[in-house]
Amino acid sequence: MGVPNEAFRSGDVFIDFPQEHVMFHFVKDTGKVFRKFYGKSSEDEIPHTSSLFAEAQIFGSLTTPERYIEGGPKQ
Repeated sequence: MGVPNEAFRSGDVFIDFPQEHVMFHFVKDTGKVFRKFYGKSSEDEIPHTSSLFAEAQIFGSLTTPERYIEGGPKQ
């Protein structure tokens, strides 16, 4: 698994990290990173240096904008 570095150069990136029940949205134009926990409708902006975001890049997988908006799997 893991998210290839090329994905971040191509455009916005949506990452699913089921081990921690969280998803991430990287916005290419601004470099901002947002986090949304499964089942939640709101997201938080986090630093791109977040250790959880780093783990998600290594152990998570790419997902779709639609799945991110839905908030991941239902708990």
